[in-house]
Amino acid sequence: MGIINVNNDSFYAGSRYQDMDDIINQVEKMISEGAKIIDIGYMSSRPGAKISDPKEEALVIIAVLSQIKRRFPDVFVSVDTLHSQVAEIAIQNGADLINDISGGDYDSNMIDVLANNKTPYIIMHMKGIPENMQNNPMSEDHTLMEVLTALKHKVYLAKQHGIKDIIIDPGFGFGKSLDQNYKLLKHLNVFNILDVPVLVGLSRKSMIWKPLQISADDALNGTSALHMIALQNGAKILRTHDVKEAMQCIRLHSLLNVDA
Repeated sequence: MGIINVNNDSFYAGSRYQDMDDIINQVEKMISEGAKIIDIGYMSSRPGAKISDPKEEALVIIAVLSQIKRRFPDVFVSVDTLHSQVAEIAIQNGADLINDISGGDYDSNMIDVLANNKTPYIIMHMKGIPENMQNNPMSEDHTLMEVLTALKHKVYLAKQHGIKDIIIDPGFGFGKSLDQNYKLLKHLNVFNILDVPVLVGLSRKSMIWKPLQISADDALNGTSALHMIALQNGAKILRTHDVKEAMQCIRLHSLLNVDA
């Protein structure tokens, strides 16, 4: 899954695109490198970021979505939003998936919108909202069980509403400490008991560059290292800024499944 942020505020400057030609060129590059899904996001979800205005978000998302679907009709396009009204309009304009960082917590209408439209749902775990998620992180002792229990409940709720295609994301960096992020990664295979695909968003995050005392710009090597660990622990989708390098991890990991 290739990341396209159509804002000027996301934590990694290399993922920000506002000129339509730049957006289309980057999508074309990602597809040529192997991306199967393009994830469009308007609202920054970095720690401290404000919730977006849904009307403004919808205008930008639809403009970008329509151009991508027109130019690349075969690629799956995910829209990253926590607003049900944005999701509804995006689906009507060709969005194939909705990626909700709040997992339905922010907007209680989200599940009904996706169920009514039979749209696949990416459910992420986050404590709070981006503006306050790092103010009071989860208990260190109960991280894994807390995230697993929350996602189990949300998967059950989505299925009860008739949503059949569900992907889960443990939400690395969203209301978690550095140690908690690595605990989740170490035990990522636990989430396979929910019997839905697991997506990971590790790309260039502070859990990589802070302990290495570098910047997000220099965090590609660390990202690849953690991508391989995630694949070994059951991840099925890598959400990434750097598609070529992520695909290299996927291809090398696939060789581990070849019988000797």
